[in-house]
Amino acid sequence: MIDDYADLDATELARRIALGEFTASKVLEEAIARAERVNPKLNALVYPWFDHARSCVREGLPAGPLHGVPFLLKDLYEDYAGQPHSNGCRALADTVAGHDAELVRRYKAAGLSIFGRTTSPEFGLSTTTESALHGVTRNPWHPDVTAGGSSGGAAALVAAGVIPMANASDGGGSIRIPASCCGLFGLKPTRARNPIGPDVGEGWSGLAVAHAVSRTVRDSALLLDCTAGPDLGAPYWAQAPERPFVEEVGRDVSGMKVAVIREPWFDAETDSDCLAAVDAAVAHCHDLGLAVEDAALPIPRWMLEADLQIIYSNARQTVELLDSVFDRPMTEDDVEPNNLSMARNDRSTGADYVTALNGIHALGRLVAHFFVDFDLLLTPTMPVAPMPLGLLSPSRDDGEAQWRDVVRTIAFTSPFNASGNPAASVPLYWNQDGVPIGVQFVAPYGDEAALFRIGSALERIAPWAHRRPGIHSG
Repeated sequence: MIDDYADLDATELARRIALGEFTASKVLEEAIARAERVNPKLNALVYPWFDHARSCVREGLPAGPLHGVPFLLKDLYEDYAGQPHSNGCRALADTVAGHDAELVRRYKAAGLSIFGRTTSPEFGLSTTTESALHGVTRNPWHPDVTAGGSSGGAAALVAAGVIPMANASDGGGSIRIPASCCGLFGLKPTRARNPIGPDVGEGWSGLAVAHAVSRTVRDSALLLDCTAGPDLGAPYWAQAPERPFVEEVGRDVSGMKVAVIREPWFDAETDSDCLAAVDAAVAHCHDLGLAVEDAALPIPRWMLEADLQIIYSNARQTVELLDSVFDRPMTEDDVEPNNLSMARNDRSTGADYVTALNGIHALGRLVAHFFVDFDLLLTPTMPVAPMPLGLLSPSRDDGEAQWRDVVRTIAFTSPFNASGNPAASVPLYWNQDGVPIGVQFVAPYGDEAALFRIGSALERIAPWAHRRPGIHSG
């Protein structure tokens, strides 16, 4: 046992391995033992590759900045050659990747010790991590509420102390929402900051990006330094940062101007827990000497609905592709009922899709004008506390009500998938039930630096990494 393992972030683990205090093998075995201890309670780890990871360590991991740090991939699209993944879908349960995704190549080059996959709902189409294939993933803070989605398995295992950070992705809030539900830092990077090749040029027409959930801000920054930048053939990419992201951690935040919005977009109301979390964040911003003021960002309904149309269209394309691959129509034995219904009921035209693309681009310009006057925007991450398990499940009996509840949970997050801005959920508040409630900070396009600066400043005056949920590997 490494007694203080749960207190060590990825940056510190890598440092100690580099100094020879730990070996990569010892740290991997610690992570595996902790995963085996808590996974029966959480159901967050699928496709364990323990022996494969051990073999990679014996053969020698690359000497990157994160050499020997244990890591997990989400079971959604991040191909790893020779290893299985399903995207949470029963039809794809036996799929084995033939090559690495570019992001996985960069993870390997950084020296990460990848030993399995974490649960995701089917195709990432919910904000809970529940699937007919893999079952229900539980929140380590409260096992009867959702761990969030679609990166809920990643968030549950990081919060439970199995690993210090894990791969996650976000097409409507799927990094930020699990981070909020599980008391973690979760940053959605700028559109095209991280590579998404080689198989596609963009995810969900630019809505979806990949990065991580982590216990500390500096881990998120260091990992992004290891992965950011275009891959060969990328159709577009984010502008290069002024300096390495890790150098933004601890950097001065004085003079930053923060806008606050408490009322969500879409048809939702903000509950008292989420308002209290924003109030706590505002107080901390004042303690840091920041200028904070209430603001408004009116977004026309057609722009808000544009990203939903893109999600519908991508769901339809995915199911039609499966029909073609299997040479038969998908059924509810292959694809979850509500996801199948979404795909089959979409009757949008090519013109509708082009209108939706124009909508997200128009929203990006609207948000850019907003940030002329502000350095950061503060909102709740979600308008509601983590919901009871079952309500957001894509197999819920009432599909229309299920989707309305999903849209409600993304009422603060999804506009910034549409605009492409970087945004992060920061864990500054726990409610009376001991469940974490995150707040979201949004920055101008391409300015993850501002999020690492404010995140690390808040981490210093209101630390969270020492908190332990009821289900914990330690």
